[in-house]
Amino acid sequence: MILIRYILRNHVIPFLFSVSILLFIFVLQYLVKMSDRLIGKGLSAWVIIQLITYSLAWIVALVVPMAVLIATLMAFGSMSQNNEIAILKATGVSLYKMMIPPLVGSIVVALFLVHFNNNIYPDANHAARLLLEDISRKKPTLSLVPGVFSQEVPNYSILAREIDQSNNQLKQITIYDYSNRPKVNIVTASTGQIYFSANQKKLIMDLKNGEIHESDNTEQNSYRRLRFERHKIAMPAEQFTFEQSAPGGQRYEREIGASQLKVLVDSLEVIRADYFKEYFAKVISFTNSKKNNSNLNQTVFPGQFVFIKSQQKIRSDESSILDVLNRMEYNNDQIDQYWVEIHKKYSLPFACIVFVLIGAPLGTMMRRGGFGMAAGMSLIFFLIYWAFLIGGEKFADRGLLSPFLGIWSANILLGILGIFLMIKSAREKVTLSFDFITKFIPKSWKSEPENNENS
Repeated sequence: MILIRYILRNHVIPFLFSVSILLFIFVLQYLVKMSDRLIGKGLSAWVIIQLITYSLAWIVALVVPMAVLIATLMAFGSMSQNNEIAILKATGVSLYKMMIPPLVGSIVVALFLVHFNNNIYPDANHAARLLLEDISRKKPTLSLVPGVFSQEVPNYSILAREIDQSNNQLKQITIYDYSNRPKVNIVTASTGQIYFSANQKKLIMDLKNGEIHESDNTEQNSYRRLRFERHKIAMPAEQFTFEQSAPGGQRYEREIGASQLKVLVDSLEVIRADYFKEYFAKVISFTNSKKNNSNLNQTVFPGQFVFIKSQQKIRSDESSILDVLNRMEYNNDQIDQYWVEIHKKYSLPFACIVFVLIGAPLGTMMRRGGFGMAAGMSLIFFLIYWAFLIGGEKFADRGLLSPFLGIWSANILLGILGIFLMIKSAREKVTLSFDFITKFIPKSWKSEPENNENS
């Protein structure tokens, strides 16, 4: 029991440390990627925090398996570096027994990730998509340039020849109002101010000492001029304010749990069975039409009405068959996409177990427990895993591989490799050396230190 606690304690701190570092890196990378969609929108800090919180869902799904691999490499590498592995083996504790605590821990983490991927991840993805759509609809704050017409407000063209940015004071203002077509109002004013209403729904133009010229494009003789000392125009400003949509609406496959996806797959499979029945019925109809046409070809002339109707029936059956085939293909593509998402919700958590099988023997072989070495090795294996996962997903979506093989191939191959390394490390003492890297270092680089030592 003491040994189990000791091994687990060696894993917990590196795991938490790895999760923290990787979360920081991924969040920073995500913010850099999204910066062009966020900067200049005038968004509040709360909206940015919400977006980061929702986006943490997919980041956690990737980070946790990688952190498990780093923690395993660090723990077993440190124990091997301190000769603890050799001492435990000398006392009769095999590598298999040493791997039981981290394997049990990885199963617990995997079960947590399964629950996370099916209950938290879909809702967070849905909320993040809605929030990004709301952000993309928000335009930057209205910007007026002196002497240039601004058409950022729908149905209005605004010109201010002089602008005082300190107090929003405008001078020599001209506004073309197209909000009540076919009428056109041209408003001029000597001075004015522009500001948002209290609820941010309207853009208020407070004008002083000006005129309103009204005309109707349908009536050439219709014209009216009004003078005013003060006049306010309320223009729509929804595009300049941020409004967050309520949750709900359509959800895509990455915004649904596995159980709901399975219900959709079952429904699509019922529809596919109906398509098969319709397809066979169309094929039989087409075959009969061809047979009748061949019989008519021997008894009537090609120009006769009966022969023409027979040809039309054949063409109609051909187009019907093609239509059914297209619907069947689309139906199969949807089923494959849903199955891909179902398998992904379980294959990524299972990778935690696979990475323990790889990390434990590799840690004992490397005999190094530093974060840098563990992070470098884990990055290599995670890139291999990710390449297989992305490639398998693409092949599965295109129908070139079954969704199961496409998504689980990375776990299967790396799992076999992990078992091989585990057996190899348990049976004999194997040490990984990175001295081969020195072969690629130029001789001139290596001779300088030697000369310095000789001197």
